[in-house]
Formats: sequence, C-alpha cells, structure tokens
Amino acid sequence: MDQNCPPTDGHRKNRSGFGSVEVQMCQSILPCHANHQGELGAGQLLKWMDTTACLAAERHAGMACVTASMDDIQFEETVRVGQVISIKSRVNRAFNTSMEVGIYVTVQEVLSGVMKRVCVAFSTFVAKPTGTQKVSLKPLDVQGSVEEMLEHSLASERRRLRLYNEEAFNNLMKDYYNLQDKGLYRGKPVTPAVSTELTRVESIELVLPPHANHHGNTFGGQIMAWMENVATVAASRLCGYYPSLGAVDMFRFRGPSFVGDRLVFKAMVNNTFQNSVEVGVRVEAYNCEEWNEGKPRHINSASMMYYIPERDGERCMLPDVTYTTLDGERRFIGAIVRKRIRMARKHILYSRDEGPVSVPWDRSNQVYLGYNNVAALTVIAGKRDWEPNNITDKMGLYVHEEADKLCLKVEMQAKTTAFHAFSMLADLQLRPQWDKNYLSCEEVEKADEEETIYHVKCATVNGGKCRDFVYLLSKRQPCKDGDPYVVALRSVTLAAVPPEENCIRSEAKCIGFLIQETSVSTCKVSYYNQVTSGILPYVEGNLAGWSRSMEETAMSCITYLERDVLTTPF
Repeated sequence: MDQNCPPTDGHRKNRSGFGSVEVQMCQSILPCHANHQGELGAGQLLKWMDTTACLAAERHAGMACVTASMDDIQFEETVRVGQVISIKSRVNRAFNTSMEVGIYVTVQEVLSGVMKRVCVAFSTFVAKPTGTQKVSLKPLDVQGSVEEMLEHSLASERRRLRLYNEEAFNNLMKDYYNLQDKGLYRGKPVTPAVSTELTRVESIELVLPPHANHHGNTFGGQIMAWMENVATVAASRLCGYYPSLGAVDMFRFRGPSFVGDRLVFKAMVNNTFQNSVEVGVRVEAYNCEEWNEGKPRHINSASMMYYIPERDGERCMLPDVTYTTLDGERRFIGAIVRKRIRMARKHILYSRDEGPVSVPWDRSNQVYLGYNNVAALTVIAGKRDWEPNNITDKMGLYVHEEADKLCLKVEMQAKTTAFHAFSMLADLQLRPQWDKNYLSCEEVEKADEEETIYHVKCATVNGGKCRDFVYLLSKRQPCKDGDPYVVALRSVTLAAVPPEENCIRSEAKCIGFLIQETSVSTCKVSYYNQVTSGILPYVEGNLAGWSRSMEETAMSCITYLERDVLTTPF
C-alpha cells in the first residue's frame, strides 16, 4: 500500500476519549460508474469522496454537517473498470464550529494486488445543530501515528491558507493587471486564437429527492459531479478531443440548495497553458419564485484543469485562446493567478524534506567546493522562462518552477557602482543592516580572499524557533569586461559549528547575487534562491500572495547599496 495512505483501524480512541475518526468506502468499478472510455468518471469519484468525508465529520461532531469547501485536488492515477477503489476519510483537526477532513483515495489492480494513490484532498465541514443549539466541537487529542500528528499540525496551516485565499487572489490579480499594462505579461495572443466564448456551455438540472442528502439539502457531491460534466464539455469543445480531468481548484459552497430548485451550470474555458486548459464553472440556484423573477442565488464556483492525453505517441498541442469581453479578460488573468496560487500551495503544504543539502567543508577540497558553489548559481541564472510576479521601476520579482524545483529571482536597479555593490554584498556580516530576517552573522573561518564560512541566525517564523545556517560564501570578480561579479552561498557542515538546541538547523542549496555593471555609476543586482524546506518559511507569503516581504527587503537592499560612503573595505 502507498506509504502516504493512512492505516485503517476503525474508530481509534485516544486518552481523552475523543476518537480519531476514520471512515472507509470500497467500490468495485463497474461500467455504470465509467465514461465511454472505460475510465471512472471524475464526477462519480467526487461524489464518493464527499460522502465518506461527510460521514467522518458527522461521526466526530455527533450532528449534521455540511460541506463548506474542498481544497485543491491533483489526480495522479486513472481508475478503470474492473479495478477496486478505496476511499478513506479521517478528521484531522476540529476547530470551533468547523473541522478538516482528510480524504485519501487509492486504486487496486485486482489481479496483481498493486495499489496506487489516486489523490489526496482536504475538505472543510461545518456542523449544523438543530434549533438554537450552540456548537463547540470537541477537540482531537491526537496520540496516534506520526502521520496523524503531522496532519493535525498542518491542518491549522491549511486553514490559514484558506482564510488568506481570497485576499491573496485579489492582491495577485492587481499585480498581474499591472504587469499586463506594462507589457510585461502576455495578454491577448498575437497569433490567431480561439475565442473562449465559443467554449461556453450552459446546462440545467432539477433537484429531485434522489439528489438530496440525508438532511434535505442538495448533496454537495452531486453538485460537484454536475459541475465536472459541464466543465468536461467546455474543455472538449476547445480541444476537439476527450480531455482528462487532472486537477480541481478549491470548491467553495456559498449557500445551500434544496429539492425543487433549478440549478443552472455555466462553464467556459478561461485560459490554456503549455499542456493544460482551465475551465471555470459557476452554479446558480432558483426556486420557483426566483425562477420567474430571474433572481439567481450563486451557490458555487470552481476551476478545473484538464489535460489532453497523447494520441499515437504524440502530444496534442492546445490552441491559444483569446477573450472579447471584460469578463473574459478577468477570467484569462484569473487563470494565471490561480496557477500561481496552486504552485505556492503545492510547495507550502506538500513539499517533502529533500534530505541532506549541506556538503562537508574541507580545506583540502576548497577549490572544488568553491567551483561548484559558483557553478550552481550560474546554472540557475541561465534558466529561461522566468515568470514575472511583481515589477516596479527599481525591482522585479520572478519565479521559475521545473518539476519539484522552485527558484526565485529578484532583479534590482541600484545607483551605485558594481564594485561598490559587490563589496557590500560579499561581506555577509553587513546583511543584518538591511535584511530583517538576518538576526546575526558571524565569520567562522576565512579560507582565503574568495571563500569564507559564516554562521547565520535568522528570525523566527510563525512563532517557532529561530533558524540558523552555516554558509560557504564564494565571491568572484569578473574575469573580463562584461562578466558579472558573483557572490554565491550554499550550506556546509562544520564540526566547529554544531546544531544549537534553541535553533532549527536549516540548509540552503544555492543562493547568491550576480552584479552586472550597466553604466559607470549604476548596476543591476540579481538575487537568486533555489527554495529548500529551510528557506520556504521565509518566502511562502510571497509565493501565496499574502506578503510583500521580498519586495520590502529588495527596496531596503537598494537603499543600503545607494549610500554614498563605502563602509566596507575589500
């Protein structure tokens, strides 16, 4: 069984008597569950997932619960007729009136017995008491496996991201409109493109008793299934082929609907990327009176990502799309923003410990270590297709993602000589004067004029312990005109600087500056950072859109570099 799937041992009791609640559903995939290609319909899977999650939530709450939202879902495996699917739902953490339920889906090939993970999702359920009864959910005193305790801890972090989601989306939308106005991000394609209006789909469903849950409201899983249906039609209109649902952005239920309501589903392609297409779906509900008056209730919206499978061993190319209305432009840019937020949430919530990053420091191997330090920075700087995220007259922030590797770049324009900037940035002991994340920086060992070992202590993040790093700093002056000045850093291990009890020893793989002369009195300073688990807490706010800390630090750096007096001898 996949190591990421929780063990099943029923309703576990912890010391306080409040059980760690888990519910499991097993289904043999029959033709009635599948689409025309013999694959389990994503809508059917979403219904089963919502059902098991609701049962787990209600078992813990002891009362009726309704789905408030379901986080991003990434589908990793295709499920086919004849296979067996297992869905396990477990309450990870209870808050005051809501709780997070983790949903783990695996598929088993009957003949071989091999199990693979299909997806992991996290739903938020809200308790709905009868009458005027007040809700105060009993907490989970987790005393189970390491995985359960980890998920219990991460649940609060995921909740924080959900609460920030709307604010982050609005902030990033402003940034991307600004980039588009400056011509720094793609707007309408120049080449011939398909209008997103041609992909518009509208469908209506009458909510009947079989569509209602055991509380009389329209079953959330049923609404998800109907949404997936219209989204698939919209995607297929653009692709001219049968697309596969690869991911779903956060479902958010804005209000209930009931038996007798008319549900209108509206879907349209928002944007296309290299090998995927995003479809937006909106759900409106009407009762009889609202139907006659034309006054809908907006009850749900979601975005779904579709992928086109290869045909005859060749990847199908998606056409560019364009928009013809202001709403189409909003959808077009919104898709870009959601792609950015999905990337951020993936790295914040699902990144795994990359293992040891530091290399042992050895004077006898100094030349090799220094070379690799500088070479790694040069490789990152040479990457193409950096995505701009925020650009002003003096600085620009860019992101580059390749597989699970995430890199950040900050470009700064400074009114000072390149040598002056190099001198200031090459002495790491000056860093606390302009970077508030640096609490202290101590020179541990100076190998020569180009290689120095530093012990850096950084500020606490989210109320935890401070973090410390042991860096090898390698600095290089230009070999010829046109070459940049280089300041490269990476983590090393050194017996003289063991981990401290009051700090979290963290590691960085590749960080540094390239300083390029642009005129006699100006230079461009480019900062690069290959994000590791130790660095992530300091940049996650920028990635997700709720913080401008990197922009603030960049402006502080520029101000510091533009001081008239050179305070650091070289």
